[in-house]
Amino acid sequence: MPAPKKTVRRSLLAGAATLLALAATAPAALAAPGAPKSPAPPAHMSTLGGARLGLPGTQVNLAPGVPVLPEGLTARSWIVSDAQSGEVLAAHNAHWPLPPASTLKMLFADTLLPRFPKTMEHRVAARDLEGMGEGSSVVGIKAGHTYSVHDLWLGVFLRSGNDAVHVLSAMNGTVADTVRDMQQHADELQARDTRVISPDGYDEPGQVSSAYDLSLIARSGLQKKDFRDYCSTVSADFGGSEIRNTNRLLSGDTDVPVYQGIAGVKNGNTTHAGATFTGVAERGGRVLLVTVMNPQKPEHNEVYKETAKLFDWGFQAAGKVTPVGELVPPRTAAQPSGAPSGSAAAPAPAGRAGSQPVAAAATGSRGMGTALGVAGALLVLLAGGVYLVNRRWPLPDLMRRRPRS
Repeated sequence: MPAPKKTVRRSLLAGAATLLALAATAPAALAAPGAPKSPAPPAHMSTLGGARLGLPGTQVNLAPGVPVLPEGLTARSWIVSDAQSGEVLAAHNAHWPLPPASTLKMLFADTLLPRFPKTMEHRVAARDLEGMGEGSSVVGIKAGHTYSVHDLWLGVFLRSGNDAVHVLSAMNGTVADTVRDMQQHADELQARDTRVISPDGYDEPGQVSSAYDLSLIARSGLQKKDFRDYCSTVSADFGGSEIRNTNRLLSGDTDVPVYQGIAGVKNGNTTHAGATFTGVAERGGRVLLVTVMNPQKPEHNEVYKETAKLFDWGFQAAGKVTPVGELVPPRTAAQPSGAPSGSAAAPAPAGRAGSQPVAAAATGSRGMGTALGVAGALLVLLAGGVYLVNRRWPLPDLMRRRPRS
């Protein structure tokens, strides 16, 4: 006996709905044969800083009174940490080795800043600019022209200039010498996920770092006054033209406002790495570091939007959430004694013929974060330059400065 027409119609509708639901939830591989699978973090990663930091996925200790993590985070890796105590408040695939893009320039700067007084000048030779990758970001350095070390560092930090990196590498000897020095410094900082192939962060096979390592590197760099000054500079004069910092949380953009309390650090973006960013911000006397690597949401300035969300969460959660790990100190208990990094002459490495000290160039305008009360000296070493293991680093008196134009 045939089923009633209404029953048949309901069955057909139910079947169609089921098929639509299955199609919507089917794996991409089934929906589109041959589509590439999204990379997954290694099953076993470094446990430096704590066992949970070696686990894939999000690590956070949610409890009553602790705000939930923000929605819409798509980065392959991120980490939120207290820059003073080193406590890791939350992390996602923190030790996943990924291409770092120009965030690797933080390691370049932390390694080379102490070696040249910023008043030194260097006449650029054509060979100094050799070996840059195709499509490199540049600040516009020209062979035959003379530049101060100060201006070269502005080119590195504000415009992520690979040409400035190569000139400074030539002053340090060679690119190969600089890569070796950077790797040695990374090893000293215990940035064990980091493998340096090029000093500028340009995509190279095997060149990787991690959100954890980039936070270690930024934390070390921020102890140097010149590093803090350069990474918090919004705009400056370079060769008679204004250059502006491409860190959008510092300089702002149409869809990203300047983040309250931001004071650096460095952004990056390449085809292979996607967008990467490490930022430092201060609010209410607390200094946080956030590193975000390769957001998967294809939206303009997404790396800054996700960083801002994590900063907001970190400032709300700090003091309430139990840490999931820590940023470890460097291998040695003390840095070499001597003049403050980047402020006085160090023994000259080979390969800087034609360089000589001259008067300093004019300084650029400082970051909006400092105008909002960001610490002028975010992180400092104690007397004698020692690192304290598992102890809070002191935050000096806040220095309120007005931006200069």
